[in-house]
Amino acid sequence: MDESLSGRTALVTGGARRVGAAIARRLHAAGANVLLHYRDSESDAAKLEAELNATRAKSAARVKAELLAPIAPRALVSTALQTFGRLDLLVNNASSFFPVDLGAIESSHWEELVGSNLRAPLFICQEAAPELAKREGAIVNIVDIHAERPLKGYPLYSIAKAGLAALTKSLAVELAPRVRVNGVAPGAIAWPEDDQFDPAERSRILATTPLARMGSPQDIAQAVHFLAVAPYVTGQILAVDGGRSVYI
Repeated sequence: MDESLSGRTALVTGGARRVGAAIARRLHAAGANVLLHYRDSESDAAKLEAELNATRAKSAARVKAELLAPIAPRALVSTALQTFGRLDLLVNNASSFFPVDLGAIESSHWEELVGSNLRAPLFICQEAAPELAKREGAIVNIVDIHAERPLKGYPLYSIAKAGLAALTKSLAVELAPRVRVNGVAPGAIAWPEDDQFDPAERSRILATTPLARMGSPQDIAQAVHFLAVAPYVTGQILAVDGGRSVYI
């Protein structure tokens, strides 16, 4: 299997920080030109863009977009084509994550969680599909192990990611044979920055992880890279979770 992405272009949503930045770096190191989408992380996006361009000139660019805006999918794809002339890989990484108890769910919660985790990926995929088909390209969606095993206190998030898992498999059928569509389902990779999980909950999560440790954003990036270049893999969701999904 050829792991090189030389000459290809990847669009990574939520690509400025954390897991998204690790994915962007990995794909760039494999030779891809990278378009970094961001919403609020202007400084991080600019720094990463400069870092990648210092390694290989004119190989990275950034684009700001609110993914819930109707114009966002077309704007993202158009920017990729205007900047690099092609689009070969779409990584739907951007996501909102917060708890909402059943009984307290409001339409605004639905719009944010389902909008970012399911609706936006669907419409971005739809917009990108014709360009990806021209290149026999690929889509990789960042799902979650809680798409199959709901996380207590996060019913709406779990529902949204379950929808993304279904979207992944559905598009693998709809876009075949020209476009491959797969997903990566992370486990404990990077704790939320707003302390949603207290120390006791973090300890509990690691205690239910067979490998007994956290993973890293680089683990997710490696899986994305694999699925980007695996020529006979489509419709699959790869759990990168230290074995937790077989235990909980």
